[in-house]
This record gives sequence, structure tokens and C-alpha cells, in this order.
Amino acid sequence: MRQLVIVERVCLIGHIVSMVFGLVGILIVIPNAELIVSLSEVGQSVMQWSMAGGGVVYMILGALGVFLYAYRTLGLARALGFLIPSLSISLTSELLGTSTGFPFGGYSYLSGLGYKISGLVPFTIPLSWFYVGLVSYVLARAGLEVDKKPSLFRHVGAIGLGALLLTSWDFVLDPAMSQTSLPFWYWHQPGAFFGMPYQNFAGWMGTGSLFMTVAALLWSKNPIKLDHYQLNVPLLVYLGNFGFATVMSLAAGFPIPILLGVALGVAPAVLLWSKGSSTPATVNIEAATKEVAVANVKVAFNK
Repeated sequence: MRQLVIVERVCLIGHIVSMVFGLVGILIVIPNAELIVSLSEVGQSVMQWSMAGGGVVYMILGALGVFLYAYRTLGLARALGFLIPSLSISLTSELLGTSTGFPFGGYSYLSGLGYKISGLVPFTIPLSWFYVGLVSYVLARAGLEVDKKPSLFRHVGAIGLGALLLTSWDFVLDPAMSQTSLPFWYWHQPGAFFGMPYQNFAGWMGTGSLFMTVAALLWSKNPIKLDHYQLNVPLLVYLGNFGFATVMSLAAGFPIPILLGVALGVAPAVLLWSKGSSTPATVNIEAATKEVAVANVKVAFNK
């Protein structure tokens, strides 16, 4: 288990470092081509590699790190119970979106995010739905104490809040990533919300809610039990990716999406983390009493 934790931490640290490196490349190096010329041959090779595959690396590392976290803390069944629905449902939505315009609106991916499935959707896109979706749902589920005080209302609330955290990340990410100096996708008909159609957010909420609902059903017979410190990873991954999107949007001159994302994403995420982290672990008093009674009998017999 210790080795697994090390690999998980290496992946997550690499995920954050890759995002920082990508920001430097997109916001500083590319707009100032003379900087590349001034680099050594090795430096130029590194920059060319990072521009060609940097986006791919950070999403692969993020997905791998979060999956290892889920496997370690939630178990293999629950990890796969979220991975498979999130990948399959998000890919289906993305393929529909890029070919028909439903459910997000008409858009197309450009290069920079890896091999495109069916020539339409980079394989890394479903990975990002998975890892940001999982940390969003775990924060919502823990904050609402779904597994300690289960009820239909709490289950539905966790799915809705998890999908909202996921969509709030896109509030900030999408305008910048589609309108930066090196865009990764573009809208066929720019919408009213900083170039995005409002339909896009309905598509994000719907897609996220759908695969979180499937995961909730698959997890229903295996409630999760997280210690307070185990919620730190989901929060840090969420804030790290939100920070990446924030820097991109600031550089593109989009402060309003950031404020909206903070209000609907960051603030609820921190509150849910605080609530989930402060909830004491439950103790089965009846089981504990039986164990003590058995221990007393054994002690008496030994005497």
C-alpha cells in the first residue's frame, strides 16, 4: 500500500506541475516566440514536446492519480463503478456534441489534446470528466453525509452538487481554452456567455448528473467511509484544476466567469470538505459491547 501511495502522489504532483508548465508555455512562451529561439537546442526540444503533448500528459496523470486514490480509499469496485460510467457516458455526450450539437451546442476540437476518437473527441477528454467528476462527487457525498445518514434527499443532493461543482469548473475553463492564443476547441456559433452557448452548461449538468447517478446506484450496497484527511486529495485536485482555469481566464480577460465559478464551485467545495472533514467517525456501540463482553469471558476463563 505504501508503494501505491507513492505512485499516487507522484502522479498528482506531476499533474499539478504539468499544468503549471502548460500555463507558462501557453501564456508566456507562445506569445513571445523570440524566447524559444533564445533557448538551447535541448530547451527548444522540451518546449516543442510540451506544446505537442503537455495537455495530454497532465490529464493522463490526473486521471491515473485520482484512480489510484479511489482504489486505495474506496476500493476497486467503487473506483471502477465511477470510472466506467463516467468515461462511457461523457464520451457518448462528447461524440454527440461534436457530431450533432447535442447536448452542448455545436463545437469541434482542435489539436493538442491527443488522438481523437472517431476523429472527433480527444481520448483525454473523458479522462478529465472522470477525475474532476469523481473528486466533485466525493466532496458532495461526504459533505452531505450521504453514507452516514442515507436518504433519497441526500443522494439526490450529492448528485446535484457534484454535477454543479463539475460544471462550475467549466464556467471558468471553457471561455479561455476556446479563445486563447492557442485554442483547443472552438464553437461553431459563439454563444452569449463569453463565447459559449448557455446550452453548454445544461449539457454539463446533465452529463455529470447522469454518470454520478449510475455511480451512486453502483455504490448503494457499499457505502464509502473516508477519514477526514482522505478528503484533502479531492479538494486539492479540484482547487488545482480550478486554479489552472482561473489563470487562463484572467489572461484572456474573463473575470466574470471566475467570480461565478468561485461562488458556485470553489465556495461549495470548501464548505463540503469542511463539513465532511469535521464529521466524527461513527462507532458501532453494540458491536463494541459484544467485543468487550467476549474479552471479559476470555479473561475470566483464563483465570
